[in-house]
Amino acid sequence: MQHIDIIQTDAASTRPQKWSDLGAPAFIKIAVLGGLLVWFFYTEIGKTVHRWTTDPSWSHGFLIPLFSLYFLHQNRHKIFQVEAKPSWIFGLGSLIGVLIVYWLNTVQFKFSYAETLLFIAAIGATVLFVGGWKLFKLTWLPIAFLFFAVPLPGRLYTQMTQPLQGLAAQASVIVLNAIPELEAMERGVVIDVLYRGRPIEPSLQVAEACSGMRLLMAFVALGVAMAYLHQRPVWQRLILLLSTIPIAILCNVIRVLVTALIYIFWDPQYAQGIYHDFLGILMLPLAFSIYGGLAWLMSNLLVEEAEIAEDVIVVRRGESKVSGERL
Repeated sequence: MQHIDIIQTDAASTRPQKWSDLGAPAFIKIAVLGGLLVWFFYTEIGKTVHRWTTDPSWSHGFLIPLFSLYFLHQNRHKIFQVEAKPSWIFGLGSLIGVLIVYWLNTVQFKFSYAETLLFIAAIGATVLFVGGWKLFKLTWLPIAFLFFAVPLPGRLYTQMTQPLQGLAAQASVIVLNAIPELEAMERGVVIDVLYRGRPIEPSLQVAEACSGMRLLMAFVALGVAMAYLHQRPVWQRLILLLSTIPIAILCNVIRVLVTALIYIFWDPQYAQGIYHDFLGILMLPLAFSIYGGLAWLMSNLLVEEAEIAEDVIVVRRGESKVSGERL
């Protein structure tokens, strides 16, 4: 038995403890496989990076791969314990299937949005093929997280922004009408304002940049990251994840409302241009403050039943000891 324990201890001690312990062969394999994927999907990667650099709504795309790498680093100890066992049936089959679909899309369907998604799917299929199911279970979320870096198709993006623009306009009108001597009326994404009987010209327009879509996509991505990194019960993680959408919408409504108030009561020049963009940037820390408050609330005010039961047992034991001493 002692001999067996010594062997097990020696085997455990040989497990990698940091990335450098993986050795040159592992990094060469990763570099070769990664290089092949980048070579095969070079065009799609170039288009996506170009969109990040030219479209402010997707500038957060540069951060998403860094978060994925951070997730892997945080989970490195579990990853190091996995013995790579290639999945020839599902892994290789999935990789071949992804490449076939990519070829068909390039030749026949020509749906550009799917091309980048297939690149992410190819990464997952490669991990499954080389490392097997155990490694895939530990890495699927960092891989799927890359989805947040893929710009949505223009038509779909517009269809999603229009309802958000209308919602921001409607909510702002409700608050503006509560201010004395001020009347506001919403027409789609346009807000007509009367202040002391005098119309404010030109009318306020909730532009596409004020739809909150940029904040929504970035904050949902960061919300997924926070829910993944925090050690919480599953139900709390789900609540935190689902709360990112209403929090982002609320912050955008606040942005539109503050912009309208600046436009009406201060100076219109401070409601546009660089000032308008800076106000949008300020909404991200506001969103995180609300998100952090919700996380604190669940951590400090919601007590698990198991913890309550444990506290009760401790108290009863204390009471029995005291009663014993009195006897």
